[in-house]
Amino acid sequence: MKRTSLLLCALLASTASLTAAELKLGIIGLDTSHVTAFTEILNNPQAKAHVPGAKVVGAFKGGSPDIESSASRVDGFTKTLQEKYGVKIYDSIEELCKNVDAVLLESVDGRPHLAQARPVIAARKPLFIDKPMAGSLKDVLEIFRLAKEAGVPVWSASSLRYGKTTQAVRSGSIGKVLSAECTSPASLEKSHPDLFWYGVHGCESLFTVMGIGCETVKRGTTADGKIEVIGTWKGGRTGIFREGKGYTGKAVGEKGESVVGAYDGYAPLVAEAVKFFQTGKPPVAAEETIELFAFMEAADESKRQGGKEVKIADVLKKAAGAK
Repeated sequence: MKRTSLLLCALLASTASLTAAELKLGIIGLDTSHVTAFTEILNNPQAKAHVPGAKVVGAFKGGSPDIESSASRVDGFTKTLQEKYGVKIYDSIEELCKNVDAVLLESVDGRPHLAQARPVIAARKPLFIDKPMAGSLKDVLEIFRLAKEAGVPVWSASSLRYGKTTQAVRSGSIGKVLSAECTSPASLEKSHPDLFWYGVHGCESLFTVMGIGCETVKRGTTADGKIEVIGTWKGGRTGIFREGKGYTGKAVGEKGESVVGAYDGYAPLVAEAVKFFQTGKPPVAAEETIELFAFMEAADESKRQGGKEVKIADVLKKAAGAK
């Protein structure tokens, strides 16, 4: 009896492993190095940072002709996915969705994300959207609205959210965070609000440790002319994003302080994505992602108003009513 039970347990474990390994993923947008990096992590069992449980089997090329860093890289990444990993390229997102269990929306350009998310949501496939979630706060709100209406799990994050010390602080290592400062590069792309393109990384680290509750935002510049955005959270807590060369930061809590904001690779994010696809439970609430993008949009609004303090509530109201 004991031997039979052990064999049964082994069989069930083997079946569970096989089922997880058979999770088929599709990628939308082959214009960022994330697509080859993520596919290597998922599809290569010998990769140092290998994450088991899913494989990329199909993709839709996408690409934005008016953004050089997108248009110039699509063909190269497409070739790598086909020749190195055997990924099948589909002519439409609809056709891709028929052949996969879940989708990674990777287009480097946030503007087409809403249009690209629509058929995925209509196909009821779990969806992870890489940074930036969209090219506008209005589109972020619409993606979440469509997903909620259809009952489809959707989430978005930067890999910076999953830095080890950043996650430790989020989990309470220094108690309630009273203030935090996070720095990241913030190169601009004229088609996007300033921080959406690359500053989103540092802003994501900031929100990971501060959480929701930001009420006002004021944008200025540092002594050397770099972007500086100061947010005031409920209860008088303060969160600051600064443009800089690297990924750094510090959080001060009720029980001490900690460095935060470091980049610890893509694997932790990919692991969260696989877990999400398996469970259907987003690891980051829509409310937090919406507030993150409202913070970045409010920074642009503050810039337009000459550095005046802008209310997050006003920015969200405007985006919700935008046509």
